[in-house]
Amino acid sequence: MTAYEELWRARFGTDAPDGPADEDLQRLTGFLSRRSCRAFKSDPIDEPLLASLLACAQSAPSKSDLQQYSIVVIDDAAIRAAMQEWSSFDPWIAEAPLFLVFCGDLRRQRRIAALRGYEHRNDNMDAFMNTAVDAGIALATFVAAAEAVGLGCCPISVVRNHIEEACALLGLPDGVYPVAGLALGWPARQGYVSMRLPPAAVIHRNRYDDDGFEATIDGYDRARHAVYAIPPEKQRHRDKYGTADICTWSENAARQESLPERDGFRAFLLKHGFALD
Repeated sequence: MTAYEELWRARFGTDAPDGPADEDLQRLTGFLSRRSCRAFKSDPIDEPLLASLLACAQSAPSKSDLQQYSIVVIDDAAIRAAMQEWSSFDPWIAEAPLFLVFCGDLRRQRRIAALRGYEHRNDNMDAFMNTAVDAGIALATFVAAAEAVGLGCCPISVVRNHIEEACALLGLPDGVYPVAGLALGWPARQGYVSMRLPPAAVIHRNRYDDDGFEATIDGYDRARHAVYAIPPEKQRHRDKYGTADICTWSENAARQESLPERDGFRAFLLKHGFALD
């Protein structure tokens, strides 16, 4: 089995199509084999390196060049400890050398409009989406840059579970809200490759087509379960649905989506300075 075939099977659990030229594969290997890091060394991250990684994040594409995001770098142990209390299953919030929070930011554009004597009239759902997408692209670009130099990363959405507390703790004013956190540090051990949905379920050519959906998901469930069986403690909402002998990816995903998550998010945004018209 070639290196490309191994990468593909680890990622998708299926036989690989024809691969790229060797020189292209070398450039893509880091992306195809990427994995989240959940164990970090205590070694610090040098400030010049951190500044460079943040500059890489700021080099990401941005809607209309508006750059509607902010990044909060948290190295204060007390703040980290307070945030860690929100999550018993993500110990790396406090354990990783650094924790960053990527935020959607509409406040800056409002202030720029006022600075130049204009009325800001784009406080709607599309504006909110633009802030979220800009923050997400910046986060992904930061992750790619950090992993390119050997650092490990783990995005964490739990900051939105306690969004009011997060805004108070980080001093986020109206128009600024947390999208996701990111644990950052030098890996203490290698993470595992999380098997993704087969391209047939995700990639469409010219028109959306989900014919064969059930068979595709069934095949994915089987391939993923053969590599990683979801243990009881990782099964969602056991108090409601019990513990399954075999809990597949789709079973666990369906359980998670069966109960509302963060259903106060819209109310928070309305209270936090977004009109969402």
